Amino acid sequence: MSPTIKVVQPTGLLDGSKANQVRREINECLEGGTQIVLLDLKDVTFIDSSGLGSLVSALKTVRSSGAKMLICSISDQVRILFELTSMDRVFKVYANREEFEKEMASNPEISPASKTAIEGKSARDD
Repeated sequence: MSPTIKVVQPTGLLDGSKANQVRREINECLEGGTQIVLLDLKDVTFIDSSGLGSLVSALKTVRSSGAKMLICSISDQVRILFELTSMDRVFKVYANREEFEKEMASNPEISPASKTAIEGKSARDD
């Protein structure tokens, strides 16, 4: 059986209020039975301390529900923040969505049909 994968893709500055919106979207995914949440940060320009704290909180929520949260497409600035705070050891980070999909396709527990199960959500700037 293929896991359900949902993509959440915030944009701009990931501060406390935007991170709370992302957490709500992740919670909705979990309530819908999602087993893997991919947080695609390609359009995030900066993460402040409250945004980083919210990501850690979201990760705890995801793990407690028995699901996984993975991250892809971080900018150099976000990568430096992750390295300085050791979050690169906490989160599984993929270079981009293609790398994530390639690993999912090569995982024997996930059939190629799961590619059609990947659905995107987007936390846009208001």
